[in-house]
Amino acid sequence: MFWSMTEDTLTYIWIQIESLDIEYWKWVAWMIYPVILSFLLPLIIPILVYCCAIFLHVYQYRHRLRDAYVHDFWDGAKKTVAVFWEAQGRIWHGFEIVGLDRIPDSGPAMIIYYHGALPMDFYYVMAKCLLQKQRQIHAVGDNFLFNIPGFRLMMDVFCISPGTVHSCAHVLEDGHILAIAPGGVREAQFGDEYYQVMWGNRYGFAKVAISTKVPIIPMFTRNIRESLRTPGWGRSSLRWLYEKCRLPIVPIYGLFPVKLTTYFGPPIYPDESMTPEELAQKVKQGIEALISEHQIVPGNILRALSERVTGDNDLKFN
Repeated sequence: MFWSMTEDTLTYIWIQIESLDIEYWKWVAWMIYPVILSFLLPLIIPILVYCCAIFLHVYQYRHRLRDAYVHDFWDGAKKTVAVFWEAQGRIWHGFEIVGLDRIPDSGPAMIIYYHGALPMDFYYVMAKCLLQKQRQIHAVGDNFLFNIPGFRLMMDVFCISPGTVHSCAHVLEDGHILAIAPGGVREAQFGDEYYQVMWGNRYGFAKVAISTKVPIIPMFTRNIRESLRTPGWGRSSLRWLYEKCRLPIVPIYGLFPVKLTTYFGPPIYPDESMTPEELAQKVKQGIEALISEHQIVPGNILRALSERVTGDNDLKFN
């Protein structure tokens, strides 16, 4: 019975194919081909213009980059990439920072930040610190990043490591700035426009801060969830699957040119009498205070786009 039905179906499909006038459809395709191209080809022009704009922003730093390459090859390479990201952030997102002076010009400090679907804001902050403060921010990255082909060299050059309590303490003891997003991939994949801080029981960073006695600087970027988003469907199933494999399995969409503004809160100094859990809770409250003060919840893509076009006159940028 099954084979008979399958044979009848295949016969029907073949008859339909034979009934098609192939020459006619070739003529139709030939007629609409220029129309399709007329809509697709213009999209190339904005892409080329955008690349030219970024190139010019990079070129204006040619003297600084030339000196960097003479001094140290990797320093020059890092600053070239930093200029690219700074230009991209400025052109596409009108990116600005409030409170950059809270990052010390020397000495150790820890930056704790809210993790968007992709940490583009952190890329911009890293670039700004490298170019303006001449300081390389060390960062903790998820383990899966080091298994992506071609990424290992970039992780090494930009001082990104998986991060253990011991290695993080060593970075701070050497006088560097260390950035951590305790929410990690979980917060990136399953956060939404309501901007809940999703740290779970992660407070290893607090142990490091207490042992090294370094200040913790909270960081949050307004509209980071409106630039890139994850779909709301199937979250429970995807969350279950993520907890099993710990890989970024949720698709991301967007890259909308919304206004992005990063805020640094007042430094939080660890007290030896505090437990790591208490310090982590205090830092979490610092992040939530920045969200409450600077982010309209729930976030809205159209509103964030309007901020990019009109600017936000109520905020003072530096």
